[in-house]
Amino acid sequence: MATRDPRWVLKDRPSSVLILGLVLTGMCALVSFSFDVLFNGAPVQFFIALMLALAPVPLLLAAVLTLDRLEPEPRSNLIFAFAWGAGIAVLVAGVINSLNLHYIIDTAKLSEASARNIAATFGAPVVEETMKGLVLLGLLKFRRAELDGPTDGVIYASMVGLGFAMSENVSYYIAALNSEAGVKGLAVTVVLRGILSPLAHPLFSSMIGVGVAYAAQRGGSERVFYVLAGWSGAMILHGLWNGLASYGGFPGLVVAYLVLLVVLIVLIGVVFRDRRRIVALIQRYLPPYEPTKLVTQADIFMLSAFPRRRQARQWARAYGGKRGLRAMRDYQLAATELGLLHERAARHMVDEQLFHEEQRALLECMSTARADFPMPIINARAVPGAPPPGYAD
Repeated sequence: MATRDPRWVLKDRPSSVLILGLVLTGMCALVSFSFDVLFNGAPVQFFIALMLALAPVPLLLAAVLTLDRLEPEPRSNLIFAFAWGAGIAVLVAGVINSLNLHYIIDTAKLSEASARNIAATFGAPVVEETMKGLVLLGLLKFRRAELDGPTDGVIYASMVGLGFAMSENVSYYIAALNSEAGVKGLAVTVVLRGILSPLAHPLFSSMIGVGVAYAAQRGGSERVFYVLAGWSGAMILHGLWNGLASYGGFPGLVVAYLVLLVVLIVLIGVVFRDRRRIVALIQRYLPPYEPTKLVTQADIFMLSAFPRRRQARQWARAYGGKRGLRAMRDYQLAATELGLLHERAARHMVDEQLFHEEQRALLECMSTARADFPMPIINARAVPGAPPPGYAD
């Protein structure tokens, strides 16, 4: 009877192919709801706006995916999150925001400028964060096992936010080009949105992402609390940003950027704390596997820090070429997933049958990977503060 390939349990890794796929998916989403611009006599403006909106995307995606190295998320999930933000979320939010604007103008008898400020401060944050957050709720419902910690929530939320911001910037850039300021207005808008605040939407959505990630580790009413807390945080932060930009003038804009900077620093701290948690899981759950000869103290030492992981991959490539590098990457990923699997089991997120199935597959992956290492590591013992034997040769 044929056995299942044990590599099914390993998730896809971020790569240049993934980044290209995300960009192309975003472009397709943009084109799908930008035909009205193309057919309204402004194809040149649309092309300029599209190129300017796309320009920073590869760099921003690379920055987000850098956070996703320890325990990479499946490509399909990442692509869907980005596409949702770039397509469905932008389209639906745009329609609702436009209806809200006209409703305010008609009922409150305000000028268009005043109505836009009110809609941007109180209406848009609710609509946009709700549309972006729906995909995160979908992950919580259907892909709960993928949310292993707040870092995963930040990754998925950032992908949604980047897609949304990219599509939204096209509209802003076209409006700036068609304004009285023309090219000068476009330059100011690109600086403000594309250079100074490209992470605004990802930061807003990350509030929901963190809340959903914490909810994935819990149950009952506590889960609802974390989701609502994250959702409220996203809407409040978004509304504060829009309100300060709309009513505060230049001083308000400065305060808005300072708020975003503080949020960014806090999220970076959350990510680094989550990494330490995953390292602790490796150090806690992998030592009992030493009798299998698939894990040694040297391996645990190597797996516990990004520099040592990178050093091990460099060693594997230097002595084993692409095959050795692939083996080391598979080993590192499978060992990390094994620690996370134990945590999910401890939190009763997987049943006993699924636990043993994934455990067996991960151990088979580790065994296959070790067999392809460039040279055997025999009686390897790690000395604290020193590289593991063999990996630094």
